Amino acid sequence: MSLPTLTGVGRLTGDPELRFTQAGKAVTSIPLAFNSRRLNPQTQQWEDGDTFFIRGTAWERLAENATETLSKGLEVIVTGELRTERWEKDGQKHERPALLIRSIAPNLAYAVATVSKDAVGQQGQNGQRTTTQRPQNQGQGQHRQGPPPADDPWAVDQANGYSTEPPF
Repeated sequence: MSLPTLTGVGRLTGDPELRFTQAGKAVTSIPLAFNSRRLNPQTQQWEDGDTFFIRGTAWERLAENATETLSKGLEVIVTGELRTERWEKDGQKHERPALLIRSIAPNLAYAVATVSKDAVGQQGQNGQRTTTQRPQNQGQGQHRQGPPPADDPWAVDQANGYSTEPPF
């Protein structure tokens, strides 16, 4: 049986905290809050309902990218698996719900984001990791010069002006 999956809109209650395991893997903790806000038909005012607080955890490149991109107060769209964390402290057993984050992004209804491909995790043509640096200060309206990467499924054939291959 698989664990339940949560997909929802929440808000960061603190900045992501990045740390590394002894094996060198990146892991970040992201404190999240989900609430049920609704319009009261009598007063025509928005009212906050119950709030669900949960600690999300992201690993490896997602952890590093989330720490670099997200901050306290930002509204995000998140998907992950609900789990139960268990630990013992001072002889007492504790447990709480946790979220293993599979994807997380700012809600563009309330934020503006500049998106760039993460070159660190991409594979090169010979199967080796590339060491291309992430573009610095790539502003709106700027376009990359030169041909698209060979592995870009959305690339356009410059000779024909279109691609005959589906991007999937």
